[in-house]
Parts: sequence; structure tokens; C-alpha cells
Amino acid sequence: MNHLSLHHLFLALFCMTTGLVASAQTYRWTDPVTGQTMYSDSAPPGNAKNVVRISVAGTTMSDHSDLPYATRVAAEKYPVVLYTSESCESCTLARNLLNQRKVPFVEKSLQTDEDKTELSKLVGDAFVPSVTVGRQKVRGFNAAAYDSALDVAGYPKTESAAPAAAQ
Repeated sequence: MNHLSLHHLFLALFCMTTGLVASAQTYRWTDPVTGQTMYSDSAPPGNAKNVVRISVAGTTMSDHSDLPYATRVAAEKYPVVLYTSESCESCTLARNLLNQRKVPFVEKSLQTDEDKTELSKLVGDAFVPSVTVGRQKVRGFNAAAYDSALDVAGYPKTESAAPAAAQ
């Protein structure tokens, strides 16, 4: 085999391998209608919530390109996972706090025994809401504790909303 055809063989193998890696992605998202966590090898619909792209190696690669730099850095180093259940008033407060601070997070709704076991291993029992910020864990909802964990992780604080103008 001459040098040129060997070069073409390696180039063809490289292109095939790159194509396989690029196509081997999985998406995880929350269905806005049912609230269930969905998995697919196709991109989720536009109204999906908490979209996470999972690479071939299984590492998550959330798309944070539209976030401010400090938030992107914090999200990559200290990802946030909020554990919730249906009809949980404190879960709504926790979700609102994260959204107000513009913190990207994955929400896991406890629906199966496996979900409850996972949370129990993290915080000692299946108590919701609970949040993990990197390796930090906060059981229950306490705004000061959530803010402290987010501050330590480097998530920027949001400016308080300006008072509404009198009409």
C-alpha cells in the first residue's frame, strides 16, 4: 500500500469515527405537559424544560452558552440539581429562588423508588425540596441556606427588582 492510499484510509477512518461520536448523544428533558423526565437521541421539542445533552462518555453538557461568564463557570464546576415532588409548596419556592438568581439547574421530580433512594443517599432521606450545588447539599427549603450554597459556588447574585413605578 502506498503512502497516499494509507493517508486516505486513515482520513476515512477518522471521518467515520468523528461522525459516530457526533451522532451518539442523548438528550434529557422535562416534558412540560406531563412533568416526566424524557430521554431521546433526538433534540427535544422547543417547549421542553431543563434540557441536558449527554455525551457518549455519559458526562452532561448543558448548553450554557447564553449565560453570563460567571454563571457558566459556576454551572460547569458546581452543577445544581433540585429534587422536588408534585404539589409541594416549598418546592415552588425553591424553584423560584433558583430562577430569580438565573441559576441553571436540573429538576428531578421524585416519582419512583429509585428516585427516592438516590435522594436518600444524598441527604439522608427522601425529603423535598432538597438541592445539591456541586458537592454541597441542602435538605428542605431555607432561602438563606440556598443563597449561601450558591454564593460559595460562585453563582452571581441578582440585583433586587426595582420597585414598580406609581401609575
